[in-house]
Amino acid sequence: MFSALIIKLKESRAAYRSEINGKSSTRIAKLYIKRTSVMKTDLTLDRANVDDAEKLSLLINQAYRGLEGWTRETEIVEGERSSLEDVRSLIQTPDLHMLVATINGTIAACICIEEKENQAYIGSFAVNPSFQNQGLGKQVLSLAENYAVNQLGLKKFIMVVISQREELISFYERRGYRRTMEISEYPVHLNVGLPTVEGLTIEYLVKIT
Repeated sequence: MFSALIIKLKESRAAYRSEINGKSSTRIAKLYIKRTSVMKTDLTLDRANVDDAEKLSLLINQAYRGLEGWTRETEIVEGERSSLEDVRSLIQTPDLHMLVATINGTIAACICIEEKENQAYIGSFAVNPSFQNQGLGKQVLSLAENYAVNQLGLKKFIMVVISQREELISFYERRGYRRTMEISEYPVHLNVGLPTVEGLTIEYLVKIT
């Protein structure tokens, strides 16, 4: 099962629905931002506020269910990954810390930490495809871990990933996470999308500092 940190969404086979000028329009959520050299940016993470919810919902959907970027799951999962209401709930929940990385005034990445049983559950980790492959994800993850250690006193990190995403798991293994071999069926009941391939599973990764 997912941690409470994993956003609970409405089941949908439709593309992301957004409001434009008061009218409903079905489209894959997409943010257009100017490409910037991330490696030259003095990056910091800040706590998200409710006013950021719409942009964060768009960002998460774009990163996971969009058409660009290496983090997308579009080929194996369909439907929404995030909704405005769910992101608002994440931001407003006391034990959840939704952090955002802003570059040139634009939210380029986000990551959420849940304090649970003296452990840090990592989720809602998304980088806008325009900023991928520039080292931003590594920086955001490292800063989030430092935040959990220094601000929350947590030293054990847990995250849930799709087992079939070998390239993503390899990314986390290079960051010090290890596979626990605790594997479960894809949690359709949590409404985080519908698998489009058979046998999709999730598993836990752990890192202890």
